[in-house]
Amino acid sequence: MTESGVIYDVADSVATIRLARPDAMNSLTRATKQDLKVAILEASADEQVRCVVVTGSGRAFCVGQDLREHAEALQSRPLEEIWATVPDHYAPIALGLATMPKPVVASVNGVAAGAGASIAFACDFRVAAEGAGFNTAFAGIGLSCDTGISWTLPRLIGRAAAIDLLMRPRMVRAAEASELGLVTRVVDADELASATEELARQLAAGPTQAYAAIKRSVNYSATHDLDAALDFEGQQMAATGSTQDHRDAVAAFVAKQQPTFNGR
Repeated sequence: MTESGVIYDVADSVATIRLARPDAMNSLTRATKQDLKVAILEASADEQVRCVVVTGSGRAFCVGQDLREHAEALQSRPLEEIWATVPDHYAPIALGLATMPKPVVASVNGVAAGAGASIAFACDFRVAAEGAGFNTAFAGIGLSCDTGISWTLPRLIGRAAAIDLLMRPRMVRAAEASELGLVTRVVDADELASATEELARQLAAGPTQAYAAIKRSVNYSATHDLDAALDFEGQQMAATGSTQDHRDAVAAFVAKQQPTFNGR
């Protein structure tokens, strides 16, 4: 475990980023945020990594900013220095997850609140334990919102529902989160690790470059008109059409075999 409480491990093409401050419910100190950002960038750049899992330790996924550290900072540090953490840490964390050129799975083992919820929503998949829950939390302490949640949450559940959860924070338990479309799958707590591993291994064995292109296309279309989105789709199809994975998959189809993807 690092001193900041972030553990980074790679096995079988899956990078696992674990927040490991269980006694503090994996809240985010400045050091934790910095190491989390570094781990995300490392996973993104590592060509051997074909899927990323983000999870927590103990009874929480992540409850967001460490408010003890924040309270002390409000008494001793300039405000511009305190809030520099948004562009320096929270924004790069969200951007790194949302634009990761490989699938990202949030394995939500417990409460995800504030920036912790934002981190989960920035991932591509969310597998949640039955006892997990999500709480936007920001407005409850008189703040706006960060870590990309203003972008990700409306795209998951629609603007009206997102505004409601952001302006009137409450705990959304796993079952309701599933109904709202916030999570991919809800499992028993004792099945979370195996369900996450199953999904991660499936994704790690898939067409990594195609997954990256799909993410780029979906993100691009969110801020462009149809003509531009169609043009961008064409570019991504041409790019993935030149990959070895595509050629091998077509050959496997013709031979009536299951394709094997190597991420190239």
